[in-house]
Amino acid sequence: MLSVTVCAKMNNVKWLISRLPRRCMTTVTGSSPQVQKPLNFVNGERSNPVDRSNTEALSLIAPATGEELRVVESSGKDEVDNAVQCAKLAFKSWSKLSGNERGSILKKAASIVRARSEELARTEVLDTGKPIWEARWDILGCADTIDYYGGLAATISGDYLQLSNGSFSYTVREPLGVVGGIGAWNYPFQMASWKSSPALACGNTIVFKPSPLTPLTAVMLGEIYSEAGLPNGAYNVIQGDIDTGRYLNVHPDIAKMSFTGSVAVGSKIMETCAKDIKHVTLELGGKSPCIIFEDADLDNAVSGAMLANFLTQGQGADILCGGKQVTPQDKKLAGGIYISPCILVNCEDDMRVVREEIFGSVMCVLGFETEDEVLRRANDTEFGLAGGVFTKDLQRAHRVASSLEAGSLYVNNYNVYPVGVPFGGYKKSGIGRENGPDAIEYYTQIKSVYVEMGDIDAPF
Repeated sequence: MLSVTVCAKMNNVKWLISRLPRRCMTTVTGSSPQVQKPLNFVNGERSNPVDRSNTEALSLIAPATGEELRVVESSGKDEVDNAVQCAKLAFKSWSKLSGNERGSILKKAASIVRARSEELARTEVLDTGKPIWEARWDILGCADTIDYYGGLAATISGDYLQLSNGSFSYTVREPLGVVGGIGAWNYPFQMASWKSSPALACGNTIVFKPSPLTPLTAVMLGEIYSEAGLPNGAYNVIQGDIDTGRYLNVHPDIAKMSFTGSVAVGSKIMETCAKDIKHVTLELGGKSPCIIFEDADLDNAVSGAMLANFLTQGQGADILCGGKQVTPQDKKLAGGIYISPCILVNCEDDMRVVREEIFGSVMCVLGFETEDEVLRRANDTEFGLAGGVFTKDLQRAHRVASSLEAGSLYVNNYNVYPVGVPFGGYKKSGIGRENGPDAIEYYTQIKSVYVEMGDIDAPF
């Protein structure tokens, strides 16, 4: 969810620069006992791929140090099929449990995540290179999400409708079956948690493929689920590259695909799912406007702009500051890949850097004069993932929020994910919603039952 910051007055940029952090964000170095363990998790236990034909070995690199941690074997077609069949078998029993029974297991898993949060966070840092404070924040947020769906599981139900002459109809929400999930690299544990917990709460089972760049913590989640009492095969992890994901996507026993990643790949997944009439949830790219009006609290606005642009760092116009490779003073980090936060000014709306997602710590700053102008320009995009508005005028805030064509809007804050609040995009930024009660609709199907209580009044 990379953003474009637009300011009512361009001299606010000087204030923005003055508030940029002057120190490196705290990270962690060193290896982890998780690295050398088998990284597939199928039928309740870790394993290495058995079928390695026509698959590539992938190097796992620690971004903070540049160290090659290990080589990860991709899973082949037979490995994917085995995981799906294990999930299919587990579905028979897991789907028959009551929502309360499923929920109690998820709530126990959430408690275990909290107890192991520091280990999970440090492994996440090793995998992604993000700062430790952000990883801790992510992990605890995921525990809240799993806990939330644990509580929601018991409430999943249909409706009852009284009809004439004592007849009635009722609906039942039933699980879809085996769900396939594919995650992106920037929030690996969150991807696994956000996709698996609502799926499991509804009675589905899941086969999840993490990004090949960040394979570690999704497997740890599998062990946590098992410790909490989840049946073997209900949650499975397969590692691999594009081919592994394609094997999962085209598998005839997959009832739904949930994907987070690029628009290009998401389009291909949707096309494949359409051929088999599979359910699909897509959380794709964005170029989200962060609109700062002249009356905004500048300290608050700068903090929000930083969250919008410089959180989860990855990788035309004039570079006002930053954008250069940085060599940390700590020798342990000398081999890592670091870039100073970059601010671009003198940007134009039609520039590629303004219109396309840049997965890195880059902020494009553009000026505007009127509210109508900034709304028109902000909505002139194929994306619609998120947006933000900073102003002390709450009438304006609500007016702008209602006019922005995006799935998630923030007023005087940015990039916060309270548990229970749906997340997803408009336009090419995706289909469906993750998190919140709305996700239940995307992991269940409705069965309607009509019950006749009288004699049939036949027309013949």
